[in-house]
Amino acid sequence: MKFFLRKLLVVFCGLVVLPKAQAQLDTTRFTNHGPQLFASMIQGSVFAEAEDGRLLVYTVVRGEPAHLLGYDVQTRQLVLDQPLQDADGAWDLAQATDGTLYAPGANGSLFAHVPGTKDVIDLGIALEGETYLWNLTPGKNGEVFGATYPGCRVFRYHPADGFSDLAEGPLVEGENYVRSLAYHAQTGLLYAGVGSRAHLFEINPETGEKRGMLPEKYKGFEFVYGLEIVPGKDGNDRLFILLINGGLTLVYNLKTGLFEQEIEGIDMRAIVGTPDGSSVFLTEKGQLKRFDPSDSFQQAVVIAEEVGTANAFYLSEEGKVFLLTSDANVVAYDPITHVLVREGLDIPGQPIPIHSLQLGPDGRIWSGGYLAGGNAAFDPITGESAFLPGMEQTEGMSVLDDWIFFGVYPHGRFYKYHTKSPWELKNGNPQYIGQIENQSRAFAHAVLPDRQQVVFGTIPEYGKLGGSLVRYDLRNKTMVSFDSPVEKQAISGLAYTGDYVLVGTTISGGLGIAPQTSEAKLLGWNPESGEKLFELIPVPGAAALTGFIHMPDGTIWGMGDGQLFVFDPKAREIISVQKLYDYPPFGSHVWRSAFLILHNDGNVYGTDVGKLFKLDPVTKTYTKLVENAGLLVQDREGTLFFRRKTDLWSLRVD
Repeated sequence: MKFFLRKLLVVFCGLVVLPKAQAQLDTTRFTNHGPQLFASMIQGSVFAEAEDGRLLVYTVVRGEPAHLLGYDVQTRQLVLDQPLQDADGAWDLAQATDGTLYAPGANGSLFAHVPGTKDVIDLGIALEGETYLWNLTPGKNGEVFGATYPGCRVFRYHPADGFSDLAEGPLVEGENYVRSLAYHAQTGLLYAGVGSRAHLFEINPETGEKRGMLPEKYKGFEFVYGLEIVPGKDGNDRLFILLINGGLTLVYNLKTGLFEQEIEGIDMRAIVGTPDGSSVFLTEKGQLKRFDPSDSFQQAVVIAEEVGTANAFYLSEEGKVFLLTSDANVVAYDPITHVLVREGLDIPGQPIPIHSLQLGPDGRIWSGGYLAGGNAAFDPITGESAFLPGMEQTEGMSVLDDWIFFGVYPHGRFYKYHTKSPWELKNGNPQYIGQIENQSRAFAHAVLPDRQQVVFGTIPEYGKLGGSLVRYDLRNKTMVSFDSPVEKQAISGLAYTGDYVLVGTTISGGLGIAPQTSEAKLLGWNPESGEKLFELIPVPGAAALTGFIHMPDGTIWGMGDGQLFVFDPKAREIISVQKLYDYPPFGSHVWRSAFLILHNDGNVYGTDVGKLFKLDPVTKTYTKLVENAGLLVQDREGTLFFRRKTDLWSLRVD
């Protein structure tokens, strides 16, 4: 099998993949200010031996694209740095029995690499329609199994056979995620964890037969998020099962068929068991621990403090334990001498996508990074950008006086930053102001300056429907949450009329659940009482209402599935609806879509479905300006800023 893969590598060697051609922009008006956000966030990791006997450790650093990195464990030297084309990350790495290393791309592709060589090849999309690959696990004779989204499927790949759909369809109808996999070599059975409503299956790869295993008491969890198999004494091998939400790990005896333990708090990105079944090594709250899997985890022994979270483990023939932590430290522990050595890897930072934009009260263009988090502030006058690390993924921002408010994923958290003081997260600036239970993301914000309040609209957690409206009062520093005024719908658009908050909904909930309603609603909402004042449907059949802006004539404009609606907030009625462009069919969700700006020149500019466009405010004539554009803000001089993946671009409007 290695020879077969090497032949493929030779064929691909030297082939340069060029980016898709893009139209040249008028550089007198359009300017690329480059990447704003960078990260050294590592994801899938594994230890592997090269043919020359060297022990290597591989990891994937997120970016556009992500890079597969390889290091010599002994010297810590970087020996491989190759992009995973068109994939911005990979949550796992796995080494097949023939020695081939595989990476599941965040674009649905599977990548292959022979340890010790310099090449990485793209094997293509694993299964048609599957846009994300999660976990991998090696099977027998060089095969590897992979987990997919959004079709909740499991694929098999073998160099001689290519890709196949193991279960010939979703493991669970109506679910999107197969999130975890583990293969038991002794029995040839595969185990698969599903979300966003937890399921666990035992699958026979030869026949495709499956058996549900998760006891009823655990089916209220969101995900079977992680699976690991460790050897046990006398053939009592055990399956470790991480359940999310809740951070609970179950221990299942594969020989007896019994669930033996519930363990709270351990890290399940990686664990390793000794071949004789006497010990399992893992990390918990930064500690490296060892325990006998046949005993209670309460008997676990702490080997070392402040080690970190293990991304990958390796057990040498001599019994030495190696681990790579999530903060890129290689740790080596000798259980005989009890000597522990820790050395950091130099992870080259990669640009990450811009996920949110906001004009700050300081005149800078603020941005938030996708997945790896972090924030940046670009000064349009000096052209300088400051990277500000510390916070996780910013979904939406708003400004009230000298404050910037952030809606942060995960778990519906909110922060505020005073722009007249330094960015020092550890010292409370930005300051955490609270979070909302069962809510996840706050894209939509509305500022109520006369009340000194901000209202956030949220999207719920995975597998749930129904968002919330959250009111924060800057004067008394209180935050109050109200359930969505429309049952089973979340919040995608907000605007303050001076009297009430105009709310636009989306039929989508968190990832992993299909909508149960058919069209988005527009409604008035009293921010003091939480009372719904009125409700109507501005765009029949639209999945979400977004892009609200105030117009000089007192109307509010918004968008729904490519259609512009004009709303009179005093009469509380729709004045007109006009289709501007074709909108793609509904996929898994719509949380945000259009962004509109009323420019100083009197025109309306917007982005949606990857296009930057202009609208005549009188005729509502639509003019496409450029492709590959998203988000939109305007600085104090009237320059428009938008994103192209990792890069911040601007358009000077004449």
